Amino acid sequence: MEGTFCVKAIGSRPKVHVTADGSGVVGHAGARLLADLADTTGLTAAYATVLGPLRPRGTGHDPGRVATDLAVMIADGGETITDLAVLRDQAGVFGPVASTATAWRLLAQIDDTVLASLRSARARAREIAWLQAAEKGEDIPAVRAGGCEVPGLVLDIDATLVTCHSEKESAAPTYKGGFGYHPLLCFLANTGGALAGRLRPGNAGANTATDHITVLDDALAQLPDAHRYGTDILIRTDSAGCSPPNRSVCATGSCTSPPASPEAAVNTTCESPRPGPGDTNWPWPSTGSPPCPDPPAEHRVPAAHDLKGLGDPGHRVGPSACSAHKTGPGTHKLTLNTVIPLEPKERG
Repeated sequence: MEGTFCVKAIGSRPKVHVTADGSGVVGHAGARLLADLADTTGLTAAYATVLGPLRPRGTGHDPGRVATDLAVMIADGGETITDLAVLRDQAGVFGPVASTATAWRLLAQIDDTVLASLRSARARAREIAWLQAAEKGEDIPAVRAGGCEVPGLVLDIDATLVTCHSEKESAAPTYKGGFGYHPLLCFLANTGGALAGRLRPGNAGANTATDHITVLDDALAQLPDAHRYGTDILIRTDSAGCSPPNRSVCATGSCTSPPASPEAAVNTTCESPRPGPGDTNWPWPSTGSPPCPDPPAEHRVPAAHDLKGLGDPGHRVGPSACSAHKTGPGTHKLTLNTVIPLEPKERG
């Protein structure tokens, strides 16, 4: 019996020529740009370095390339590792792509230590991408909310429900009567990129402080030092993210990753809507807390707006409360903004 024990190592991806004559049309071609971006920023090479020890006998598919292909597959709408077939079936665009079994073996070997190294590799690649954009004069896009431009970086933290239609590892009943997972995610609103996430069972608590703090810490670690320190950072969350421990972290900046230098300052703001009827963990701010200073005239919003800046006739802006904490050269402010539904008789 004969068998093939060695597979030729993966080289560069095939060259692609773009034409407008309609010949050689392929699907999902835009996903190739994501693969090229990973290669250009050094992400694929960094993944290969981290995952290299998991490569048996140094042969077969490069593990860094496998990890990149998995990321491209997810960005392209894939939901399971079998969806790698979409890339594999277009070798002329993506080159050789690992089989489902190969991808499974790689994922099965990744533990917490390797996962932390992969996060660091992703942070370095993001820093390179942002530096490349800066060299071309392209700034990080600003976020607009309520018709106003928000300065600095905006991090959105929220949980979501992922439904499972069969028994899966760690899947559990959800608070909405479903079954699956309850992951907690953090996205950078300026670019729409995912910074961090925590996979949790469906019965995980919505306001579990330790999970929010872990995700926030991982998200901040993904920001390049040039932007993380010395840049205003707004952390947006719903009432589930405003438990006392979360507010303390936001106010004191007590995340585990140290600044690049003692002089580096972090200006962070946590913002949340008003508490809901079922919220009971809102002892802060107290009745005697000082009111927030009036914002600059150009930032004042006299009426309620939706996220697109359009007027919301059903609500009005209520009072806000804040707490400022001086910690070294940086000031950390926690802001609670209030949006109040109008009474029927108030609606004109």
